[in-house]
Amino acid sequence: MPTYKLTIEYEGTRYSGWQTQGNTPRTIQGKLVAAARQLAPEADLGGAVRTDAGVHAAGQVAHLRLKSKIDPRGFSQKMNDLLPADIHILNIEPAAERFHARHDADSRVYLYQISRRRTAFAKPFVWWIKDSLAVESMARCAPSLLGKHDFASFSDQRNTNESTLVVIERVEVGEDGDLILIRIQASHFLWKMVRKLVAMLVEVGRGAVMVDEFVAAIERPSAPFRPTAPPSGLFLEAVTYAGQLYDRPLHPIVPVESRRNPTRQGERKR
Repeated sequence: MPTYKLTIEYEGTRYSGWQTQGNTPRTIQGKLVAAARQLAPEADLGGAVRTDAGVHAAGQVAHLRLKSKIDPRGFSQKMNDLLPADIHILNIEPAAERFHARHDADSRVYLYQISRRRTAFAKPFVWWIKDSLAVESMARCAPSLLGKHDFASFSDQRNTNESTLVVIERVEVGEDGDLILIRIQASHFLWKMVRKLVAMLVEVGRGAVMVDEFVAAIERPSAPFRPTAPPSGLFLEAVTYAGQLYDRPLHPIVPVESRRNPTRQGERKR
């Protein structure tokens, strides 16, 4: 059975997450399957990551199984014509017959965008925080997250049999204009784990939680951490597979320009 690897971007604002399940009326997977089956009724499609409601993706990966071979470029164009404007297939390429987007993945990369200012255009893609945040303190927490840790305190577990041990490979905290960016790459993630870690980093930035308290919460987990960052600022940035290195510089996916004093009409810039 021919199998293809899809790379997909989407805005998750209007959707109940990636995965089609039960009576969930609107999902990313559901829209993709519906479009694919208009072109090939037997199409079967599964994703690498089950993003939650309101979470976006710049590089979701899916496998597509069909009964016969296709022209990837032509099929991609036809699917995009059938998809809503907030879901877009970036690429379709042939894959090994047994390729499975989720089971074969080595790591997942998430990027979270925090805005220091209210924005009229990027509200669905950021968490706007009015308080001044000490980014240096937030960045000092990053090394403590690296390696294998039990993140049970930073998850709303759906499956009590699921292991809460996660290997984090990379954490970056940086700035871009009015944005604070937090990138985390790991073998996998627990439900709401990234958003809870971001929420606690924000408390460090506010000064409500000290850096050593954050480190202790990671190294010696105890009570669950309840605050959860909103889904609007979260992007699934990429999914990596064997032999792949993700080295994109830390840049926003949806930029927020810094405030500037506009040039008055008729006034020349100097």
